[in-house]
Amino acid sequence: MKRFRPMRTLVTTAILLITFISLFTARPALAADSAVGAKIFSANCAACHMKGGNAVNPAKTLKKEALAQYSKDTLDAIVAQVTNGKAAMPAFKSKLNADQIESVAMYVLEKAEQGW
Repeated sequence: MKRFRPMRTLVTTAILLITFISLFTARPALAADSAVGAKIFSANCAACHMKGGNAVNPAKTLKKEALAQYSKDTLDAIVAQVTNGKAAMPAFKSKLNADQIESVAMYVLEKAEQGW
């Protein structure tokens, strides 16, 4: 049995290493919910962004092409925009929590894909 001990140690080490790496590199599941995002959007964003438009700056809509043009076509980019605001858009970090902001971002991306 002693001759199998190095192999068992190697396999155990490999399993532990894989487990450790997967625990610390896996992205946590999003608590975001597009249906919740729709409600939050309606209450907080629709006044300026009705149907994906932009009442303040008509060139910077939430349409798919405009989001891509201004590098706002990812979940992370929209989350940053909603969280921190920019130019005429206010920051929502003190009004919405992180899950609510992710939900709004997910809703915006889904609607942009669907063409609003």
